[in-house]
Amino acid sequence: MIVLGIESSCDETGIALYSADQGLLAHQLHSQADMHAVYGGVVPELASRDHVRRVLPLIDATLAEAGITRADVDGIAYTRGPGLAGALLVGASVASSLGWALERPVLGVHHMEAHLLAPMLEPEPPAFPFLALLVSGGHTLLVLVAGIGRYRILGESLDDAAGEAFDKTAKLLGLPYPGGPQLERLAAEGDPDRFRFPRPMTDRPGFDFSFSGLKTAVVNTVRNADEDDETRAAIARGFQDAVVDTFAIKMRRALEHTGAGHVVVAGGVGANQALRDRLREIAEDNGARVAYPRLAFCTDNGAMIAYTGYCRLSAGEQDSGRVDVRPRWPMDEMKPPGE
Repeated sequence: MIVLGIESSCDETGIALYSADQGLLAHQLHSQADMHAVYGGVVPELASRDHVRRVLPLIDATLAEAGITRADVDGIAYTRGPGLAGALLVGASVASSLGWALERPVLGVHHMEAHLLAPMLEPEPPAFPFLALLVSGGHTLLVLVAGIGRYRILGESLDDAAGEAFDKTAKLLGLPYPGGPQLERLAAEGDPDRFRFPRPMTDRPGFDFSFSGLKTAVVNTVRNADEDDETRAAIARGFQDAVVDTFAIKMRRALEHTGAGHVVVAGGVGANQALRDRLREIAEDNGARVAYPRLAFCTDNGAMIAYTGYCRLSAGEQDSGRVDVRPRWPMDEMKPPGE
C-alpha cells in the first residue's frame, strides 16, 4: 500500500508518500511563515488561500520525487482536525476529489495523533508503551501511548499552550514571527540568573500545565525592565528555563508514575534544543530512552499524516465520502485502528 498524505491544518502545506514496503518515499513542505510574519501571526483566510495555490503543485512534485504517478497511490489521508476550519477544508476537499477520481479510499486523520506517531518514521522507533510530551502552538499534552489509538491523557494545559506562550513572549520582546525559534536563539545569549519566573503548577500533584501566569509574569517584567539587548536576552532565558523546568518536573513525575521505558517529545516546541537536552537527562535518570522526530517532522508535515493514514487505512478505515473536518477534535475520542 502507498498512501498519499496531505497536511493543511494551519500555515504549512505538507505532502508525503508512505509505502508499506519502503517506508517514506518522498515529502514536500511549503511554509507560509514569511507571508504571515507581516501580521505577527497566522491570518486564517490568507492561510486557506495559500493552501489552495500550493497543494496540487506540491502533490505533483512529491509524486515526481518518488518516481510514481497518481495511479500508483492506493489510499489518501488528510488532516481532518484539529486546526483552522478553512485550511482543513482545502486538504479535505482535495483528498476527497482525488479519491473520487482515482477510486481510492480516503481517510481524515487526527493531527495530534499524527504528531504522536511521527517518531515511528525514524530508523529506531520507540516501543509501546511510551510517554509522549506533545507541545505545539495550540496544544500541550502529556500522554501515555499504549499503542496506536490507545491513548491516556495524563495532563494538559488548562489555559495557554506552551507554543502559544513562546510566541506571545517573543512578540513582547519584539521578535519576528514565528517567535519560538527566535526566542530560543535570543535565550542562548541571556544571563540565566538575572530573572527567575514561576514554574506553574509544579508545587501540586498531578500532570496538568498552566502557562498564563508565567506569561503574565513576563509581561510585568518587560514593562518594568530596561529595553536593552542584554535585558531582553535575560528575560528570554528566564522564560525558557521556566518552561523547560516545568516540563522536566512533570515528565519525571510521569515516568515514576507509569514506569514507561520510552519518552517521545513531539510538536513544534519539541524542536527546542534546551528542552530536548533536559528531557534526555530526565529520561536517562529514570532508565528510559528518549525519541524525537527529526527536526523537519517536529513542525506540521505531510509525512506524519501519510504514516498515520497508512496505519488506519490498512486496517480498513475510510471516510464515507462526505467532506468533513473537525476544527476541534478531542484526542480521547480516538480508538485503535479498525475499531
